Amino acid sequence: MANVSLSDVRDTINLGTQDIPDDKLQKMIKRAATTLGLEINKQIDINDCSDAEKEFITLLAAVYAICYMTGGSAVGLSFNVGDQNITVSDKTPPLTVLQQEIERLLNALKHPTVRSA
Repeated sequence: MANVSLSDVRDTINLGTQDIPDDKLQKMIKRAATTLGLEINKQIDINDCSDAEKEFITLLAAVYAICYMTGGSAVGLSFNVGDQNITVSDKTPPLTVLQQEIERLLNALKHPTVRSA
């Protein structure tokens, strides 16, 4: 099983520890886990989750972090980033790329596939 860490989120969007406080980022991770849990009707433990759940939580927390850094807002799976020009956001991936990956992962998590061993 996987563990969602602060460094996972920071690595996704090229942020350092000086860019966003640990406590803020930890709250974003917890919010992302809660959002995923509500979407798939399952309790999610960020310290013991599947690889797909970890990836979803990491990406959604990264979107929340980008919103925080740019003065945007995020609620659940909806986010809004204004046209503020923040230097640190120049090195982050575009939100549309992250959003597409989040949607792809969520669809896979909602509809598990059955495979034979």
